[in-house]
Amino acid sequence: MDDFFSWLERSGLGETVRTTPMVYSSLESVHILGIALLVGPALAFDLRLLGVGRQMLPVTAAARHLLPLSRFGLALAVATGAVMFVAGAVAVGNSGAAPWKLGLLIVAGINIAVFHRGVYRGVNAWDVDVPTPVGARIAATVSILVWCSVIVAGRLLAYT
Repeated sequence: MDDFFSWLERSGLGETVRTTPMVYSSLESVHILGIALLVGPALAFDLRLLGVGRQMLPVTAAARHLLPLSRFGLALAVATGAVMFVAGAVAVGNSGAAPWKLGLLIVAGINIAVFHRGVYRGVNAWDVDVPTPVGARIAATVSILVWCSVIVAGRLLAYT
């Protein structure tokens, strides 16, 4: 893998990101904004699934307003993260935190898919004033734990 990582770093994109003033720091800033737009609304939605505001806010309304922000944040975080990875592929790829972050991102994706293809399909039965089904509460708990862990693993990339 080191050869591939070295090739990425030596690519035009890798060289440009590393050597052009303000590019990497600008990418980091947009990456953090993407993470905030991803995790903030996702956490708010997860809290609604855990019962916060059950009498005031239908789950479908929370989903309609919060999840598009999370998707946009995910797109920003993935795009900027990929470009930053290219610039430092050897160090990041060999970091002990890299497999954790990737694995946690996979778990997050699976959790989202299982939730939306499973219990969320019957949301009309528990949208308002009804306790959230156990499956949705489990998905919300997993989501909160995994996204917080992704953030920690991402920060550890610079130190391990």
